Amino acid sequence: MRSRTVQPIRRQEKRTGRRKKKSQNPGDTQPMAPIREEQKDRGMDTRSSGAERIRSGYREYQKVIDRRRQVLNTPKPEPAGGGRRPGRGNNRTKGGSLRRAMGKSFAKGQYFDFDMLLVIVFLMCFGLVMLYSASAYEAQVDVQLQDDMYYFSKQALIGAAGFVVMFIVSRIDYHIYGAFAVEIYVVSMILMALVRTPLGVTLNGARRWIGLPGNLTLQPAEITKIAVILFISYELCRLGKKAYKMAGIVRILVFGAIAAGGVLFLTDNLSTAIIVMAITCILIFVIHPKTRPFLIIIGVAVAAAAVLIAVLAATAANSDNFRIQRIISWLNPEATADSGSFQVLQGLYAIGSGGFFGKGLGNSTQKLGAIPEAQNDMILVVICEELGVFGAIIIFVLFGLLLYRLMFIAKNAPDLYGSLIATGIFAHIALQVVFNVAVVTGLLPTTGITLPFISYGGTAILFLMAEMGIALGISRRIKLEGE
Repeated sequence: MRSRTVQPIRRQEKRTGRRKKKSQNPGDTQPMAPIREEQKDRGMDTRSSGAERIRSGYREYQKVIDRRRQVLNTPKPEPAGGGRRPGRGNNRTKGGSLRRAMGKSFAKGQYFDFDMLLVIVFLMCFGLVMLYSASAYEAQVDVQLQDDMYYFSKQALIGAAGFVVMFIVSRIDYHIYGAFAVEIYVVSMILMALVRTPLGVTLNGARRWIGLPGNLTLQPAEITKIAVILFISYELCRLGKKAYKMAGIVRILVFGAIAAGGVLFLTDNLSTAIIVMAITCILIFVIHPKTRPFLIIIGVAVAAAAVLIAVLAATAANSDNFRIQRIISWLNPEATADSGSFQVLQGLYAIGSGGFFGKGLGNSTQKLGAIPEAQNDMILVVICEELGVFGAIIIFVLFGLLLYRLMFIAKNAPDLYGSLIATGIFAHIALQVVFNVAVVTGLLPTTGITLPFISYGGTAILFLMAEMGIALGISRRIKLEGE
C-alpha cells in the first residue's frame, strides 16, 4: 500500500519538476523573445524621448509656477513699532465700517467695489460725450472720414469691449497673473520690438503701433505699463527684506529701466517711458520702510533736471532735436507762438475764455481747427472752454474718487502682492492725470500723455479697463467680518 501510494506522488513530483524546469527555461521555446522585447522597449524609448522631454519640461515649468504662487501669498509687513495701521497687515475688515467706506457686499463674507465701478461708468460716459464734442468738427471736415460720429462710434465700441474685458478679468484670481508675470514682461518687450519690424505702423509721424487685421492697431507701450506693475510687484514680493537693501533696489530699478528703455528706444515714446520708470520708483518707495533717502534722491533729481534745462536753454537753442525744441518752447512760449508752443497757447486761450461755467456744451471755438487733434491729449482744454472750471472740477473729483477706491483696495488687499498691484495702478492713473493737466496748463513741456478714460485711444482704453478689472478682482478677495 505504501509503494502504491508513494509511487504516484513521486511521478507527480517528477512531472511538476519537469514543468518547473520548462517554465524556468523559456529559451527552449522562445529563445529570442526577451531580446526582442528589450529591443522594442529601446526603440519605443527612442521614439518617445522627445515627448518625454516635453513632459519633463512641462513638469519643471509647473514647479516654477507653483513656487511663484507661494511667493505671491506673502503677507503684508507689520508697521514699525509693532502696532497695526488701519487696513494694513490684516486681510479682514469689519463689515459695517467697510460698507460705509467702500460700498456693499453681494454675498456673505465677499466684497465687490460697486462704488469704483460706478466711478468708472461715469468717467467713460462723460468721456464719450466730450469726445464727440471735441472731435465731431474735425471728423466731419476730414476728407477721408467725412463722418462726425467716427471717433465717437469707434471709442464707444472699444469702451463696450473694455467693460466686457474688465468683468472677465475681475473674475480671475489676480495671483494667476502674478504666476505668469515674468512671461507677460517678456512678451511686452517682444511686442515693442515688433514695432521696429515691417509690422510696425507710423501714425502722425510716430512709429509706436503694430498693425492688426481689419485696419486695427495695437500700441505695445500700453501693455508694458501693466506688465511692469505685475512683474515689479512680483519681484518685490520675491525679494522680501532684500528689497530694502541697495542690491535689491538696484535689481528692481534695472528691470524698470529695461522696460522704460524699451518704450523709449523701440517705440520712441518718452512720456510713457517716464511713467513706466516712475511706477517702478513709486512701488519701491511704498514698500521701503525709510522715507528720508527717497526725499533726498527726489531733491537731487529735481536740482539736476533744473540745471540740465538751463544748460540746454543756453547752449542748444538751435538744435534740430524736437524734444529739445519742446523744452525751449516751454521756457519761452511767446517766442515760438506760431510753431512749438502754438498748441499750448491755444489751449490756454480756450481755458481762459471758458470762465467758471463755460460757453456751453458744443460751443468751443478753439476746437474748430485752432487745436489740432483736440480729441487726444488736449481734450481737457475743450472741457474747460465748454464747461468751464466747474467741468474741470467735476473731472478732478471723479479721478479723486477713483484714486481713493484704489488706495482703499491697496490698504485692505489680502496679501502684499495684491496691495502692490493696486498701488501700481493707483500710481499709473495719478501720474497720467497729473502729467496731462500739467502739460495743457503749460507747467511741463508738451508730451503725448492722454487723459485716462477721456481722451481718444483704443489700446489705451482697452488695457486701462483691464487694469480696472484687476483692481476689482483684488477687491473680491477682501474678506469681511460682522456679516
